[in-house]
Amino acid sequence: MDLKQEGVWDQFRGHLKEAWGVLTDDDLDRAEGRWDRIVGLVKEKTGDTTEAIEQRMNELLESIRQPQR
Repeated sequence: MDLKQEGVWDQFRGHLKEAWGVLTDDDLDRAEGRWDRIVGLVKEKTGDTTEAIEQRMNELLESIRQPQR
């Protein structure tokens, strides 16, 4: 999934940095909005499982797509 094409990348970047404080702007620039690259970065920096990372990322993405009313 390419988050840049979905138009949510800028918002998602901020959520990712809040969720995983170890991620830098440089890390996210290198990921280029690609889901698999973000998962790999988080896994490398935190040791979290792929499943846990993807679950949290899906939650973050859903919060962007379905804003609180």
